[in-house]
Amino acid sequence: MTDDGVLIEAAAVHVPAVSPGLLIASDTTPACGPDEAHGLLGRKGLLFKEPAVRMAMCAVHSALGLPPGRPAEAVPGAAGTAVVVSSNLGNVATVCDIVDQVRVGGLRGVSPMQAPNASSNIIASSIAIRYGFTGPNLMVCSGATGGLDAVRLGALLVRAGRTHRAVVVGAEPADEVATALRVAAGLRPGPPAGLAACVVLTAGQRPGGIRLRSVRRHGSPEAAPADEHSPLRIFCDDVADPDLAAVLGSGYGATGVLQTALGARWLADPSARPSGVDGATEAIVTCGSADDGYATARLSRTGGRA
Repeated sequence: MTDDGVLIEAAAVHVPAVSPGLLIASDTTPACGPDEAHGLLGRKGLLFKEPAVRMAMCAVHSALGLPPGRPAEAVPGAAGTAVVVSSNLGNVATVCDIVDQVRVGGLRGVSPMQAPNASSNIIASSIAIRYGFTGPNLMVCSGATGGLDAVRLGALLVRAGRTHRAVVVGAEPADEVATALRVAAGLRPGPPAGLAACVVLTAGQRPGGIRLRSVRRHGSPEAAPADEHSPLRIFCDDVADPDLAAVLGSGYGATGVLQTALGARWLADPSARPSGVDGATEAIVTCGSADDGYATARLSRTGGRA
């Protein structure tokens, strides 16, 4: 699948408990954890929201460049905007908690306020409701390739004319249940407060900018396409900074979106690249695992500085 006509209009990363300079060298303000998300999002509407939902909203809020606080009405361009979210463990703590409550006290022991959070689509639907997005609404739970699977679906929606804009989000929590499952699956436990990222895709009709050229699935990391121009490469376990590799490797379903957001930011602004990341006008990002397969996306900067 080739996506030369898809523009990455905006990108944001939200990784609490990690120095912002490790990801975006020009950033100095640390990302807030889910318990402090009200400082960016406002308090209204956050009660009973999952940590992954709060972090996902923070990433969207930042990508859209909105001022602090809950929007009083639908954001500009919300009508027809699609939401595609990737998260494998976003609500797993709530699901396990409800199972425990039912086992002990039956259905009467489950609070009605918990019921919405039991849906795997809770992150995508919460984002759409908060910002007034009325386009297609998709949730991806496809394992280690989930982030790039979501990016690919967002690009397909734009290219097919199903939406004029796709807000693609990756988010994973770091609660005790999610961390235990990560360890059991042989994954890194991740940053203490989880992570989220967002890229906004639109039809690439104007010249210049950062383009999403393609997203492909393949069976092994060696099958990722080579390039003679030595582009910027962002692999989960193959980057110059081991601390950065640890963050990328901990993202699980959010990794592909995080990599895409970082690649877009680094291509758009060379001063945003952390030390050890080479300059380039193209970026190749790869995520996945031996069990889930691999996915690779290609990004390029056209028309000079984005």
